[in-house]
Parts: sequence; C-alpha cells; structure tokens
Amino acid sequence: MNFQGLLRVAWQSLVRNMFRSLLTMLGIIIGVGAVITSMAIGSGAQAAVQAQLARLGSNLIVVVPGSIITGGVQLGAGARESLKTADAQAIQQDVPSVAAVAPESGVSAQVVAGGNNWATSITGTTPAWSEAEAWGVTSGRFISNDDVRTGAKVAVLGTTVVTNLFPQGSPLGATVIIKGVPFTVIGVLESKGQSGFGRDQDDQVIVPLSAMQLRLNGQDYLSTIIVSAQSPDSVDSVVNSIEELLRLRHGLTPTEPDDFSVRNIANVQQAASATSKVQSTLLAGIAAVSLIVGGIGIMNIMLVSVTERTREIGIRMAVGARERDIMLQFLVEAIVLSCVGGAIGVLAGIGAAIATSAGAGWDIIIQPMAVTLAFGFSAVVGIVFGFYPARRASHLDPIEALRHE
Repeated sequence: MNFQGLLRVAWQSLVRNMFRSLLTMLGIIIGVGAVITSMAIGSGAQAAVQAQLARLGSNLIVVVPGSIITGGVQLGAGARESLKTADAQAIQQDVPSVAAVAPESGVSAQVVAGGNNWATSITGTTPAWSEAEAWGVTSGRFISNDDVRTGAKVAVLGTTVVTNLFPQGSPLGATVIIKGVPFTVIGVLESKGQSGFGRDQDDQVIVPLSAMQLRLNGQDYLSTIIVSAQSPDSVDSVVNSIEELLRLRHGLTPTEPDDFSVRNIANVQQAASATSKVQSTLLAGIAAVSLIVGGIGIMNIMLVSVTERTREIGIRMAVGARERDIMLQFLVEAIVLSCVGGAIGVLAGIGAAIATSAGAGWDIIIQPMAVTLAFGFSAVVGIVFGFYPARRASHLDPIEALRHE
C-alpha cells in the first residue's frame, strides 16, 4: 500500500473512533497550546522589561557621591559631598566614547500654581540631560545653555506635575512657585510612566542647574552625574575611564577607597534580559511535559487499538501484507493523531495567547519559531510513542491473529 493509502486508512480509523481519538489528542493539544502560550507570554514579558529599562536611557552610566560615616553610622551612597560641576565637565572633555554628560542637583519641594500645589522632586541640570536620558518634550522647549549661563528662572514639567497643577489647560507660559521663587513654565516632558523600579518618572520638574544651586538648594556640589556612552560596546571602557579620572581629580591615593560610585545601567538590562530568557525557557520546559504525557496517552491508545484489531491484522497478513506494511499503518495512525492534535493545539495556543493579552492588557509576541517547534515536537512524539505499538502489531503471528476473537 502506498503512503496515500496509508493516510486514508489511518484517517478512517481515527474518524471511526472519533471520541476516543479526541481524548487521545487532548494531551497533545494541551501541550502544544501551553508551549505556544507560555513562549508568547515570556517573549512579551521580556520585551516589556527591555522597554521599561530603555526608559532609563540609552547606554546609561550613573555617577553618585560615595558614602560617609557620621557618629559610627554609615549613611550610604550619595551622602558624601564629592562631586562638582567641574567633574562633569572633565568627564565630557577627557573620557573617550562619551555621547553626553549631564550634571544633576536635586531637591524635594512643594510646587504651587494658582490654587493648586503638588509635592515633587526638582532636578537642576543642563541641556545635555535630554540627550543622556533620551527624553524629549511634547510641547514647548527644554532648557538651553543660555538658561544655564544666566540662571534663568524657567522650568520644564513632567506630565504628572502638569496633571495636578494645571488640570484645565496648557501650563506653557504659566508661573509656578518653587520654595518661594517664581519659575516660568517653558515645556512639558514626554510621558514615560513607571520606571523599572516602580518610581513615577513623570513626577518631576527640571530647572537650569545654576538656578537650582543659586536659588533653591544653595549647594555647589552635585547629587548625580548622568553619562551616556556612544555605544553598548563602549560602556565598560567609559566606566573604567570615569573611575580613573575621578580618583585622579579627587586626589585619592591607591589605598584610599573611592569617594564616589559608578553604576552601569547596561548591567541591569543584561541581567533582566537573562532572567526573562530563563523564565521563558522554564515555562516552555514545563509545557513540554504535557507533550510527553500526551505521547504516553497515544502509546496506550495505540496498544489498545492493536489488541482490538488483532483479527484485522491477521487478515491483512493473510492476503499478503508484510510486517513493514503493518508497522507503517499503525505508525502513520499515531503520527496523524499527534499532528492533528498539534494543529488544534497551535490554534488553541494562539487563541489563548491573544485572550491573555486582551484580558491582562499585556502585549504578547507569538514567535513563528515557537509555533514550528511545538508542532514539530508533536509529530516527533507521534513517531516515538507510536513506534512500539506499531512494531508490536507487525510482529503478531498471522495464525494466532486470525484465531483472535
């Protein structure tokens, strides 16, 4: 019998016992569907994490002051007054592969506009902040070099601040009072939402660094220096160069510890990406167990089928069917069973992934490779678990098979 004939016989056998065939395919359907759904959710989660981390800035490096000990108590990173504007300028000029350097000085304050007020964080910086943080404005403009040079009393608001201070209209040109000092609103930052660490990135006000230091906090040291490297490959070299430069500028001896700390956001991105990949692999592995269980179900049903059709096998052998023909017949039935179940599982998995996305409001990514692998694995399951029943059927004694009732 040719392969087309084997397929026809296999299909007829499955249709003849439709309900049992569906129950047999259930394990394959669940397994394939679970693999596709879990991989889609895992890929979507990985993309979401990467998108959130990307909001921190491209190739971002953060330099903060070091720790100090007061009265036996270590106050932690950021407590020391060790970073100056000149340090940021030196990094921009002397460290190769640097795209942008933005010094920051911050304070928390109540911002008042008309009859509304809002407690937020105020950041004093330079125009390079927009490039380093990869953060633009949706309306108006960002602070300029002239604003920094003259100490202009201008401010750029985050969208959370705008929502709470100006619920009725545009804030451009309006005046906000920060610690008793009037600032003119010149722009509104793009909305970035929550950061990867749960902080509302839109709840802040940006002012010129000079205005911050002269009018708001009265401090000439920096709370942070934001550095953006030119490419991901250059981040490590930039970090090393910054550490060497600042140790030299601060006059630290080889035995003295750093009075600053350099944090590499790229390392966080790599760790988060690796974690997401591990989670996706784990989910796929758990789902693959369902395929194995489905394969065992196919083997059991095929063994039952061999027993039920022993007399049929004997008749086929009596009219000239060879062992190879009998083996192929039952092997093709197992493969058809698993492939049909795999096809249904693919549709079920895609549907479940779309439903999950709609219900949870979470984007999912259905990868063609995951669909192909899941379906291909279901076919392999049919071959592996269908081989023993098929071999057993082909080795039946024709005489004993004809006597079987």
